[in-house]
Amino acid sequence: MEALTKAIEAAGSARALALKLGVSPMTVSYWQSRSAGMVPAERVISIFQVTGVTPHELRPDIYPSPSDGMADFK
Repeated sequence: MEALTKAIEAAGSARALALKLGVSPMTVSYWQSRSAGMVPAERVISIFQVTGVTPHELRPDIYPSPSDGMADFK
């Protein structure tokens, strides 16, 4: 399962994720369609905090190890 889809499901919906992140639902839709599911680097930690989807799942190009980005939130 794509990580962004997993985060959306964990939040309850794309709209719910957007509200939790303080962005518009269109922003989340943009990430899904135009960005091929790749979320902006500056949103990775906040998505992790509200959904539990790990930084590694969301952006393995930035967080190559499964535990990267999680040390402060255990």
